[in-house]
Amino acid sequence: MSGLLMPTPDAETMRRRDEIVAGLRAIVPGEGVVDAVNEMRAFESDGLTAYRQLPLVVVLPETVGQVSRILKFCNERNIRVVPRGSGTSLSGGALPLEDAVLLVMSRFNRILEINFPNRVVVAQPGVTNLGISTAVEPEGFYYAPDPSSQIACSIGGNVAENSGGVHCLKYGLTANNVLGIEMVLMDGEVVRLGGRHLDSEGYDLLGVMTGSEGLLGVVTEVTVRILKKPETARALLIGFPSSEQGGQCVADIIGAGIIPGGMEMMDRPAIHAAEDFVHAGYPLECEALLIVELDGPGVEVDHLIDLVEAIAHKNGSTTCNISTSEAERLNFWAGRKAAFPAVGRISPDYYCMDGTIPRKELPRVLAGMRTMSEKYGLRVANVFHAGDGNLHPLILYDANVPGELQKAEDFGADILRLCVEVGGVLTGEHGVGVEKRDLMPEMFNEIDLDQQMRVKCAFDPNHLLNPGKVFPQLRRCAELGRMHISGGKLPFPNIPRF
Repeated sequence: MSGLLMPTPDAETMRRRDEIVAGLRAIVPGEGVVDAVNEMRAFESDGLTAYRQLPLVVVLPETVGQVSRILKFCNERNIRVVPRGSGTSLSGGALPLEDAVLLVMSRFNRILEINFPNRVVVAQPGVTNLGISTAVEPEGFYYAPDPSSQIACSIGGNVAENSGGVHCLKYGLTANNVLGIEMVLMDGEVVRLGGRHLDSEGYDLLGVMTGSEGLLGVVTEVTVRILKKPETARALLIGFPSSEQGGQCVADIIGAGIIPGGMEMMDRPAIHAAEDFVHAGYPLECEALLIVELDGPGVEVDHLIDLVEAIAHKNGSTTCNISTSEAERLNFWAGRKAAFPAVGRISPDYYCMDGTIPRKELPRVLAGMRTMSEKYGLRVANVFHAGDGNLHPLILYDANVPGELQKAEDFGADILRLCVEVGGVLTGEHGVGVEKRDLMPEMFNEIDLDQQMRVKCAFDPNHLLNPGKVFPQLRRCAELGRMHISGGKLPFPNIPRF
C-alpha cells in the first residue's frame, strides 16, 4: 500500500476532535491551529514523500509555555502527538498520524544568544542549520555539521536525527556539537540538559536525546558550539576508473592517519547528474569522483595535499585537480551539495537511502549494490560521506509504473541488510522512522529492543510521543520482559514492506 496511508484511528479520539481543536485554540490563539483539510495537506508528508497521511489537527506554538500546555493537555486526554521541525526527514520520522496532533515547531525561529568568548550559540529549534553559520560568519566562525539540506533543515530536527554532513568526519555529528538543550516532556514538564560547558556530570541524557527521533520529548532550545574558520582550506577533485579504486583510496587516506575536513564520493550517474545541473567542471569520463578537503595551517595543508595526491595516484587516479582559490574550492563542493536535486532531473522519482559501513568494506558494498541493481532492474546513483562510511544510495524508479516503488523499497532493504552484514548500521543520520523500523531486528535482538523501549518508557510511559516510529512493535511499559504486545494496532502496519 503506497501513497495515502489509512491507519485505523481511535474512534473515541475522532469523536472528540472538535473538543481537541477547541482546547488547542484556547492554548494557541489566532492562526496557530490548522484543522481544515486543504490547509493540513502541506503537512501530510515529510521528505519520505512516497507516504502521506493527514493529521488529526496541526498546532504551531510560539512559546515554551504553549508547548508545555499542549503536551500536558494531550497527555491528560491520552492523545498522541507527532513533533515536526522543517519536515525534511527522509525516514518518515515526521509522518503524521490520523488520530494525533501534529506539533510543528517552525515558529521557534530565533537565535537567542551569540557568545563568541565561550564559542556558543543558543537558538530556538526552528532556526535553520545554515542560519547559525550565517549569523556568526562575520566574526569568522561557523557551525560544523552541514547536512545537504542545511538551507532548510532545522537545528531541532538535527538534534532529533543526529544529523551529520560533509564536515562530520573531522568535526563530528550533531551529538559532538550540541552542548545543551531545553525540552518539554509529554506531561508538560520543562527540563534542561547540559549547558554552555563541554561536558556534564551524571548520566548523559543529552546523548540519549540526540538522535531520539521525537520519541522522548520536544526540544524547545538548543545550545551549540561554534568553531573558528580554519586558516586555510583547499580541496582535491580526484577521478578514478572504478568505484572500488575510489573506495580503497578513502580507506588508505584514513589509514595513513590523515583526517580530512571533508571527504565525499560520487559514482558516475551522480557525477553526470551533478555536472549537468551545476556545471562545476567535474571530469565526466571517470567512474568515481572523490572530493577531499584539507584544512588547517597553510604549511600543513600543503604537506597533506602532497600525501593525498600520492595515495590517489597509487590507487589509479586518472585526474587530480587541486583548488587554488576559495571560489574554486566552493565550486568543487557545489555539485556534491546539489547532488540530490540534480538526480531528480534524471528520474521521475528516487528513493534516498542511508546506511553506514566500516570504510574498508566500501569496495565490497559498492560491488554488492551493482549486483542488486541488475537483480531489481533499477538504476542507482551513489553519493557517500566516504570518510565516515555513511552511504546515500539514490535508487531511481517511477512511481507511476506499477510495482516499481515496491522494487525500490526491496532494493533499499537489501542494501541495509548488506550494511549490517559487513559490520555497519541501519542509519548514519537520517534516522529509523518508519522507513527502517521493520529492519531493526536485523541489527538488534529482542533483549536489545526491550532495553531501548525501557528508555522510551522512562520518558513517555503511555507511548503518546511519535508512536509507530523506530520500534517494530510496542510493549506495555509495565510488562516489558514478559513479551506482551501493547494494546492497539501499530500505526502504519504495512510500512516498510521489507
